[in-house]
Amino acid sequence: MSIAERYRPHYTYEDYCQWEGNWELIEGMPYAMSPAPVPQHQSVNGNLYSLLKEVIKNSRCENCKVYLPIDWKINDNTVVQPDVLIVCDKIEKKFLDFPPVLVAEILSPATASKDRNEKMEIYQLQKVKYYLIVDPQFQKIEVYQFINSQYEPVAINPDTYSFHFEDNCTAAGPLLDIWD
Repeated sequence: MSIAERYRPHYTYEDYCQWEGNWELIEGMPYAMSPAPVPQHQSVNGNLYSLLKEVIKNSRCENCKVYLPIDWKINDNTVVQPDVLIVCDKIEKKFLDFPPVLVAEILSPATASKDRNEKMEIYQLQKVKYYLIVDPQFQKIEVYQFINSQYEPVAINPDTYSFHFEDNCTAAGPLLDIWD
């Protein structure tokens, strides 16, 4: 155990539920989700949400729904709020307690390192099938797919991409349409 781990407070989901403001909890460490996202981040996030919602609506993915940030309680020490996620099963609790099939994170200077490292590792360990990293600054979309126990980059800035979420559930859409 490192010195930091011995002296740093360790928080749980119970603590998380008491906090005011917007937070994530990763392995007992709180991360403030502030300041609020900049307008460009919110515009891209809204565009991606709308595009994915339309793609799901036009597919045979009757069980799948697109969500803006909701609590995904991975365990008692880790709660994250992906920017956009697709879930293909019914959420029975006030939080998601199983892996979504797709997670998208919109990079910002404050979150880019966490999104590319800690969160990518978390999503990979949880076997989230698709992870999209969206970089508004460079208008870049990276598509990762969980293949053979790890994320593999499968596309960068694809005009259109087909996601295979579950049996008889394929959804394709023009991802580059998210840029204003």
